[in-house]
Amino acid sequence: MAYVDGYLIPVPKDKIDEYRELAEFAAGMWMEHGALSYVETIADDVPHGEHTDFYRAVAAKDDETVVFAYITYESREHRDAVNAKVMADPRMKEPDLVPFDAKRMMWGGFKAFVEG
Repeated sequence: MAYVDGYLIPVPKDKIDEYRELAEFAAGMWMEHGALSYVETIADDVPHGEHTDFYRAVAAKDDETVVFAYITYESREHRDAVNAKVMADPRMKEPDLVPFDAKRMMWGGFKAFVEG
């Protein structure tokens, strides 16, 4: 079964274009180094909940939206190998291009247990 890295990111609405550039750069890097897929999605039909929601999870401000992204791999071992290659790639050492508050970003690795 697949392994997935998932991300939830607060992005300022006026920096969506800058974020898209970063996402396209990242997608190319991960795919080049062996990821099975790389997907970045932006909130479209994401309701504000009564108790919790995607916006609260990252303390999104009124001028921010949320991005949900995920990368798929064959296994955790495959993920670890791909990420090691990405982090060793000299292009990752370019100036900081992150147009969001990375301290409020959430991420984690998930092992698939149901696939359709």
